[in-house]
Amino acid sequence: MPVTYRIFPEIGLVFVRYAGHASISETMQAFGRYMADPAYRPGQKQLVDLSAVTGFDTDYAALLAIQAKKAEAFLRGPETVMVYHAPTPETAAMARLIMRSWEELDAIVPILQDTERGALEVLGLTETSFSALARRPA
Repeated sequence: MPVTYRIFPEIGLVFVRYAGHASISETMQAFGRYMADPAYRPGQKQLVDLSAVTGFDTDYAALLAIQAKKAEAFLRGPETVMVYHAPTPETAAMARLIMRSWEELDAIVPILQDTERGALEVLGLTETSFSALARRPA
């Protein structure tokens, strides 16, 4: 399952895209790359596209472990908005599972959207699709 990300430093946004089976180990590896990226900044908004996910690990204990590592990083800076694009019942279930792990953290604001346009609008972006966002210079 590839997990890719692209940082848009000028707008303080990270666009994360999952495809295939979402595994916790690959999520950990991608998060490590992101944290080591020179363009990483605390408080960057997170746009997570789950539309191409075909399945996901349901080990809640392992999910909580990775979310705890992410929380350590995100709590160092300002509030972090995380928008999950989940257009199917399966991807929405995955997003809700992830979002539950953020419930006790005031510094993380998780939002679920089922359309690309809605996900972009809630982030205050003018693009109406992820392909238009991808054309934005990084």
